[in-house]
Parts: sequence; C-alpha cells; structure tokens
Amino acid sequence: MFHKRNISLIVLILISIIPILDLFRPGLPLTHDGQDHVARIANFYQNLAEGNIIPRWAGNLNWGYGHPILEFLYPLPSYFASFFHLLKFTLVDSVKLVFGISFILSGLSMYIFIKELLRDDKAAFFASALYLIAPYRFVDLYVRGAIGEHVAFIFPPLIFYFLIKLSKNNSYRYVLGGSFSLAGFILSHNATTLMFLPLILIYIFYLIFQCSNKKHFIFSSFILILLGFGLSAFFWIPAFTEGKYTLRDIVTGGGEYAGSFVIWKDFFISAWSYGGTLQLSKQIGIVHWAVILGSIIATYSLYKKRNKLWMVGLGSLLIFLLTLFLMTSSSNSVWQTFTILQKFQFPWRFLSVAVFLSALMGGISLSLISNKYKKVALLIFVVGLFVANRSYWHANGFLQKEENFYTGIYNSTTDTGESSPIWSVRFMEKRPKAHLEVIDGNANIKELDRESTYHKYQVQVNKSTLFGENTLYFPGWEIKANGILQNIEFQNKDYRGIMTFNLNEGSYVVESIYKETKLRLISDIISFTALSVAILLLLFKFVKLKLS
Repeated sequence: MFHKRNISLIVLILISIIPILDLFRPGLPLTHDGQDHVARIANFYQNLAEGNIIPRWAGNLNWGYGHPILEFLYPLPSYFASFFHLLKFTLVDSVKLVFGISFILSGLSMYIFIKELLRDDKAAFFASALYLIAPYRFVDLYVRGAIGEHVAFIFPPLIFYFLIKLSKNNSYRYVLGGSFSLAGFILSHNATTLMFLPLILIYIFYLIFQCSNKKHFIFSSFILILLGFGLSAFFWIPAFTEGKYTLRDIVTGGGEYAGSFVIWKDFFISAWSYGGTLQLSKQIGIVHWAVILGSIIATYSLYKKRNKLWMVGLGSLLIFLLTLFLMTSSSNSVWQTFTILQKFQFPWRFLSVAVFLSALMGGISLSLISNKYKKVALLIFVVGLFVANRSYWHANGFLQKEENFYTGIYNSTTDTGESSPIWSVRFMEKRPKAHLEVIDGNANIKELDRESTYHKYQVQVNKSTLFGENTLYFPGWEIKANGILQNIEFQNKDYRGIMTFNLNEGSYVVESIYKETKLRLISDIISFTALSVAILLLLFKFVKLKLS
C-alpha cells in the first residue's frame, strides 16, 4: 500500500507539471498583476536585505515617493520569492517558481486530506486532479497573475487534514500543523481566508460530533485557531486596523462589487478570455459539474448506508450552491447587509471556495464506485479533465524586462490606489526633483545614506527654510534633525501627503526613519510569543520522545 501511494503521488506530481510548462519559457507571463507583483517583491526583498524582517514600506514604488502597500500585502508569497532570489534566481524566475511549486503543493495537500477523510487512494487522486485542473486555477495563474490567491490554495486542505487527525488523536503535532497551516493561509491571502473561515468552523462543528473525546478536541481546535491567528498577527492586525488611514474603503466601497456579479449561465458556459475582471471566465468546469451532480446520488447512497459522510456530502453541496448564489446579483441585498463582503471587491472570488468544494464532492463520488470500475472511471474522468481544460493552461504572451526595471524607481503604486494614505493623492504622476528639497528658504543639501526606511542628509541652513522630504507620510515616519524630533506637516495643499518641516539657520544631520507604531510593535510581540509557544511545544514533544 505504501508503494502504491508513492506511485500515486509521483503520477500526481507529473500531471500537475503539465499545466505549468509555460512557466519554463523565458520571460514573465502577461497577466493583470504579474508585473506589479514582481515590483512589490523587489521592494520586499530590498527591505529584507536591509535588515527589515517584516517589510512594510515600499520605498521605490509610487514614482519614488514610497508606499505602505507592503503592510497590506499578504507577505508569504513575497517571503517565498525572496528565498529563491537569495539563491540567485532572478526576480521573475523567483515569482514563477512560487507559482509553479505552489500549484504542485496544492494538489498534494488535497491528496493527503481526501486520503485521510475517505481512506481511498483513487478518490484522493481524483479530488486532487479536480482541485488542480479547474478553470479558475488557470484564471489565477495565467490571466490575473494572482500570486496570493494561488499560494493560498495550498492551505485549506492542510487545515482540514490536521483537524481530522486532531479529532482522532489529540497530539501537539496536529495542533501545530493546523496552526501553521492557518497562519500560512492568512499570510497568503487574508480575503480568501475570510471566505473559508465559516467552512472551517462548520467542519470543526461536524468533527465534534464524530470524535470520542469532544472536550479535548474542542480545546485543541481553539488553541489551533488561536495560535494560527497569533502567528500571523504581525500582518493581519496592522493590515486590518491601519487600513482606516488609506483609501481602501473609498476605492473598494461605493458598490464596486455590484458591477462584478456573475450571470448564472457563466458558471456553466463562459468564454475563455485574458481580458479584465468583467471578461475573465467564471466557469466551474464541465467535469466538475458532472461530479457535482454525481455527488447528489453519492450523498443519498451514504445516507442509506448510515455512513456519517453523508453530512459532509450534503453540507458541501449546500455550501457550494450558496457560494454560487453569493456570486450573482440575486444576493445583492446580502452584500448590502453584510458590508464586510464588500471588502472582497469581486464576488467571483468565491470561485476559490467552489473549486475546493467541487473537488471534495468529486472525491466522495468516486469513492462510492465499485472497485471493479473505479480505475476505469478515474482514468475517464482525469482524461476528461485534461481534454476539457487543455486550452486554458497557456500564457497570453511573455513580458521581457531587465532586472533593474523592477528594482529601480517604479512609476506606479502597483494597486488601484486603495493602499494610498487618505491624506495624499491617489497616485503620484512624476518623479520628485530630489529626495529632500527646499520649498521656501535657502539651504544646501547633501544626501549621505538612503535605504527603504532610513534616509540621511547633511543640511546647511542659511536662513529659516521649509523642506519637503519627498516621501509619503504614513504612521511610523519621523524626522530628526541632530537627533531632535521635528514637527511633520503632511497636509500642505500644495504638497499633499508629502512630509514637510522647518529648520532654522544652522548645520544639521537630518534623518527620516520609518519605525513600528505601537500597534505594529504589539502585533509583532503577539506573533513572536505565538512562535515561541510553538517552538516550546515542539521541544517538549522532542524531549518527551527522547525520555520515553
């Protein structure tokens, strides 16, 4: 059985490589966000190289005025890409490696989840194939270039896997595995995590009634969730709380979601397109629809056999239908009532949940087919998946840019302006004349040092002078002259969002420093504490094994 499982995993890896072969071609696939992601990661890596282990400020974005986008951008894909870049891969190749490896890992994670749930190797293989070869996966990969959502697909099956294991065996390693998986999910794409969170809680509730030691499972699940949110607190607490200082609610609000509702027919038949958010395909997939319909029969069969998995099948089907409903204009009143949904911007993002549930239903359906016909059915369905989706796993073209295009000053914020400070203009339109310039007065300036979060100048003021530090102000920035904090003005109507300050006649060493606010520092401490607890639990388990 061990040998057969290894063969299944090898075959699964091999077939998962086929849809990502375009990533082996030179250049960056042309996608909506691909180029911007590389530029963000270039700034992220620069922060790491300068010793900022939690990058929050992108100094080269926004025409060189800097931008706080890294505080609000899911950091795990950037950490992964930075690791590959440290190994001397180019930035573009590092991003492509993240896309490719994440794709393969998501299939493997679905495999181990379904294998544990159904104890059926072929069903696990089929569920993984459905999870991988779904039209929306290629929308993320080759149309949108949505690196965060793409990496996030790794984690839902892992969370469910560790929850199952925990319901059977109350072990530290399953708590920690689930905690790190949940943290990875949050750090990959916080919006997608919010979509899945109700599903995770429903599954915990289901497992409570299936496990023998309910109290231990409830407590362990609570610790798992608490530790997962704690490990990722350095990101999600500042991103959620300090978003009020940005244009987020203005840009993403105002009913933008209403223009992106899906027409019901598009779930069944939707033309493939590399166009914008209104043109991209929202189809579920022909084979996926077949197994979803088959899951109705499978669920009824499980119910007749008194197999408790019928609740998983029925729950998956009902929640799947709910996600379809939430993606259509029929749910507009729900979006207006529960305004947190509007943070998702595009209702069709619920396709991530639909892909997961359809793969789960497919695994359940195949598991009930007689062993005599299961291999044939698996072969037919997998071949059908490849045939039906073969036109979708190709890039629309490739972008060829030099490395310094991404590492230098980037003439964009790399988002639609939602991360721009609320007191600034949405986008800058030209590069500054100098990093520090005289607005009014007389002074000589010499730049001594410049990093992402630290700027240093030698300034000789000949008469009282108003300076413009051509960096957007955001909480955390402070300016010192000869070590003394200066009063910063950032709402000058002629220099909106730019830090301005006055100096009297004299000689100064001026420093602009971006520091952690109290909130960010508390968030960092929470994550450090959670990580310390996780390490102590691992050490305790290791010592216990040594002594036994």
